[in-house]
Amino acid sequence: MQKKFKHFDRSSGVLLNVSSLPSEYGIGCFSQDADVFADLLADMGFHWWQILPVTMVGWGNSPYSGLSTYAGNRLYICPTELEKSGLLSHDEVNSFKYHGEPYRTDYDFARLNSERYLRLAYSRLTDDIRAEVREFRRKEAHWIEDYALFMSLAAVYSSSWWRWEDGLKYRRPEAIDQAKEEFKDDIDFYVFEQYEFFREWGELKARVNKRGIQIIGDLPFYVSTDSADVWANPQDFQLDETLLPKAIAGVPPDVFSKTGQVWGNCIYDFKRMEKEGFAWWRNRIAHCLKLYDALRLDHFRAFYNYFSIPAKDFDTAANGHWENGPADALLNAVYEDNPDALFIAEDLGLIDAKCREYIDGTGIPTMRVFQFGFDGTPSTHIPYRYDVNTVAYTGTHDNNTTLGWLYELNEGARDYVLKYCGFKGAGWGAGGPDCQSTKAIIRTVMMSSSRLVVLPFQDMLGYGGDTRMNVPGTAEGNWEYRLPYHLMTTVDRDYFLDLNKTYGRMGYGAAK
Repeated sequence: MQKKFKHFDRSSGVLLNVSSLPSEYGIGCFSQDADVFADLLADMGFHWWQILPVTMVGWGNSPYSGLSTYAGNRLYICPTELEKSGLLSHDEVNSFKYHGEPYRTDYDFARLNSERYLRLAYSRLTDDIRAEVREFRRKEAHWIEDYALFMSLAAVYSSSWWRWEDGLKYRRPEAIDQAKEEFKDDIDFYVFEQYEFFREWGELKARVNKRGIQIIGDLPFYVSTDSADVWANPQDFQLDETLLPKAIAGVPPDVFSKTGQVWGNCIYDFKRMEKEGFAWWRNRIAHCLKLYDALRLDHFRAFYNYFSIPAKDFDTAANGHWENGPADALLNAVYEDNPDALFIAEDLGLIDAKCREYIDGTGIPTMRVFQFGFDGTPSTHIPYRYDVNTVAYTGTHDNNTTLGWLYELNEGARDYVLKYCGFKGAGWGAGGPDCQSTKAIIRTVMMSSSRLVVLPFQDMLGYGGDTRMNVPGTAEGNWEYRLPYHLMTTVDRDYFLDLNKTYGRMGYGAAK
């Protein structure tokens, strides 16, 4: 593959998921708080806002384990926006406000709450809104019907789709037709839910873009086995005659884990997909590029080769093996469809020489993470080795916060990191918006050669490990960090504006 894909201008951005935004409803949503956050970024000279996948979360509340690769997370739909549409009263909106812990996302509350206000709004649809919903349904017909039926059936069966009765599990036409008739109202509700999500998101994105902020989205490589995607398209996945996975995804054992990681996602049947011109993948990426201004491709190495684990091995990846991925056959098709698209290739973890050669050969910007640069090896993650065509982070959503990471280091390693970044004096562990150690690290990354730098907002606020977003390999307590409004505005605006000006990161968009 030739180096075709576009690069970023020298610029900078901030990483904060939608769920982490301030709001009055137990979870960040498409409220005015999102506009305030975008204004804050623009005032500091940033031009990018990176978020995690916006799909409807499934097991463990992970945005990387969504119930559909297309459907938006209804928990982000804002009651005040429904009030503007005349579907909720002001008093009703007030009744849906959250009065619990402001520093954590309350997913249980948000699920029950959103069900209440969306059902109420749905019962009051006007003729004009119904016409808009019908048009949305027509445009999104290639996925919305399957999603709406899947959600209706999942609510009734309260189990994974492969445990449904055979007619529905195997999608026999007579059973599907009967279910569509029986659950017609529920199906219409889920279509409305998605209409409202994409309406609110589209309007928010337009406002954010108008402020000079572009949005980086995130596309997981795999989809959840228990999703509308696999149920509706079993032929595109490696499933047996009973529609259970033949193999599952993960990564092999390494120095960090003797048994490797078993993710459990079913694996694509790329040979079949290629015969159909990768239509499923091309539709999926085109959908994302309508939502975002740039797209991070998670687990990018799997485009080259992916790790396949026997489906029976839920506890170990030791018996897995590497299989060839779709490589140029898929990426060339993506380029043909989207020649002006901006991508980021997530290339973290152990990458062998051939895989590295392939990834670099695509020309897609790759990632550098400051925290990975100080493990005692000649790492490409140490700032003086950053290539221009990279996106640099202090840490990602899977890392501890930078201050939390400093606390985890042994004294010698920590002293070296602080020396490297020019931090002098005492008080490295004093957190908060004036935290001098995290500011020194951020300055070091901002002055690097990487065209784009993205900073987790927790690092900009100098917060510790209690605000970490995710700990890989743990099942509970993740994806819960939330930022109260009064703390969001304590960020040192002058400092970050000065960094962007000093290190030439006031650029915008893609290089020509």
